[in-house]
Amino acid sequence: MDKKSNLNLSTKFNFVSDADIIGGNSGSPVVNKANEFIGIIFDGNIQSLVLDCIFSDKQARAVSVDSAAISEALRKIYDANALVDELEGAK
Repeated sequence: MDKKSNLNLSTKFNFVSDADIIGGNSGSPVVNKANEFIGIIFDGNIQSLVLDCIFSDKQARAVSVDSAAISEALRKIYDANALVDELEGAK
């Protein structure tokens, strides 16, 4: 069965930010000002390589998977509804 067809393709998948990252930050959580989990860092653009030495928000960007896409995949691809409910604080 093709579970990909179950996905809501309008779900926000990823986002970029000017988070100060270096090599080894992949898998780090991204939180907003309200301390809410909003995604996971998985990469940076080529300009982010300089962040090992000096911070610059001019062009350096961190690339993250959005938490909505994580929830969507866990529910629709992996049938992990109970896990997502727990992660989202459902009772």
